[in-house]
Amino acid sequence: MVKRNWKMVLPVAAMLVLPLSACASNPNNGGNEPSPTVSASNTDTAANAGAASTEPAKEPVKVVWWHSMSGELGTAADKLVSDFNASHPDIKVEGVFQGTYDESLNKLKASMDSKSGPSLIQVYEIGSKFMIDSGAVTPVQQFIDEESYDISSLEPNIRSYYTFDGKQYSMPFNTSNPILYYNKDLFKKAGLDPNKPPVTYQEVADAAKKLTGNGVTGASFAIYGWFMEQLLADQGKDLINNGNGRESAATESLINQEAAVTTLTWWKGMVDNKSALNLGRKTDDTKKAFLAGQIAMTLDSTASLRGIVDGAAGKFEVGTAFLPKPDASSEGGVVVGGASNWILNNKPAEEQKAAWEFMKYLAEPAVQAEWHINTGYFPITTKAYDEQIVKDNLAKYPQFQTAVDQLHASKPSTASQGAVMGVFPDARQTVEGAIEEVFTGKKDVKAALDDAAKQITEKIDIYNKTVSK
Repeated sequence: MVKRNWKMVLPVAAMLVLPLSACASNPNNGGNEPSPTVSASNTDTAANAGAASTEPAKEPVKVVWWHSMSGELGTAADKLVSDFNASHPDIKVEGVFQGTYDESLNKLKASMDSKSGPSLIQVYEIGSKFMIDSGAVTPVQQFIDEESYDISSLEPNIRSYYTFDGKQYSMPFNTSNPILYYNKDLFKKAGLDPNKPPVTYQEVADAAKKLTGNGVTGASFAIYGWFMEQLLADQGKDLINNGNGRESAATESLINQEAAVTTLTWWKGMVDNKSALNLGRKTDDTKKAFLAGQIAMTLDSTASLRGIVDGAAGKFEVGTAFLPKPDASSEGGVVVGGASNWILNNKPAEEQKAAWEFMKYLAEPAVQAEWHINTGYFPITTKAYDEQIVKDNLAKYPQFQTAVDQLHASKPSTASQGAVMGVFPDARQTVEGAIEEVFTGKKDVKAALDDAAKQITEKIDIYNKTVSK
């Protein structure tokens, strides 16, 4: 792989770091911590080889891991680091919270010339194309091949997202997808079957009308580009051309295709007839309204499931369902959200190897089981479901079975594998802006999506020209 010059990629990559929500649970509490300085292990003992009897004990290899897990997620991440260090005395991992995914990526870029960045970094899934094009990473495929590491138990749908041109570049870590949450008690009051959630767009619209009244609105979906991406993938539709950018570099946005027009028209119809509330871009706002009993249905990440079920405890029973489709016969699948860990190639081989050991530890079934029950993220390995704590957790939170089933029911395709483009974060915000224009009446659905597709295509073109130099 050609190692690209970061200075050439960064001007266009500035579009990647707009202040937007990261996929899945939005672990974004800001964060103004300075980038830590990484010191490689001091192994310069060759000159004193003759004095072996007085040679001091070798220091553990230091590995710095930048992540964006805050709050309860941060506490769970800190425990993983602590447990790893306790069982691997030859390696010392230092986990450092670096703010949002965008902020962390900004700090990484700023650190490259000085090499003061991390050994490995957690990057949200839509930053994958940028990481590859930067030439700054060592693909984990290299380590997998060197030791014939068995990846057969990694979830196929999750592993495929981070596989490009037949090569796995990073190791998945925290993974989720969106599901439909609904208030079973309000369904009963409206005369709807609480055990038969809506499946199609029309069924959602019909249910929303019946649920609206007496201070309750049928639904509210945050204006989140991730939801549009997922609703298209669930219909088997690519977001960009050239096999979603996986067969070759994408050159055109497909956000104005018929499936997208149908989806946004359905959504706008509910907003117009007031059976769905427009609460803006933040999923936190729709979540609060749902837990307050103000809305009966919402879309949110599977990583929010525990918080939603616990928050509703004693007030109402939470139901969960697959994402709705225009037609029940539509074939497609959800795209994994969340993030993966990447190894930086400007670190000594020994340090990179130590980072790989930490990655393997995080992928162990027992570790993934613990991470899953403490956060709500999917286990990245199927073997984690055999762990008793996962079985107990599913018994306590049966709603999570919906998320697992939806992931496993996804039809393998370039649509469910996920789009790959270097300007993905900016493209997502462009789509969110288009949705807002539709809801406020500034543009009709087709015009708004046409304009969004044109803007995204232009940005893809600029990016492609930059990275090809």
